[in-house]
Amino acid sequence: MAKTNPFQFLQQVRSETSKVTWPTRRETVTTAVMVFVFAIAASIFFMISDFVLKQAVGLLLGLGH
Repeated sequence: MAKTNPFQFLQQVRSETSKVTWPTRRETVTTAVMVFVFAIAASIFFMISDFVLKQAVGLLLGLGH
């Protein structure tokens, strides 16, 4: 494989970077908010699931007096 010198490499990187479609600020903020909302929803779901399973196992093993 032919080696490229550092200057050519940087030119190629710059050329490829210019082809990238960067998200707008609004798209980035919207996506970040969605990630936080879904993370909170998932944590609440797993908290409730854990509580229900803990109670069920406690009742089955007779520990829930």
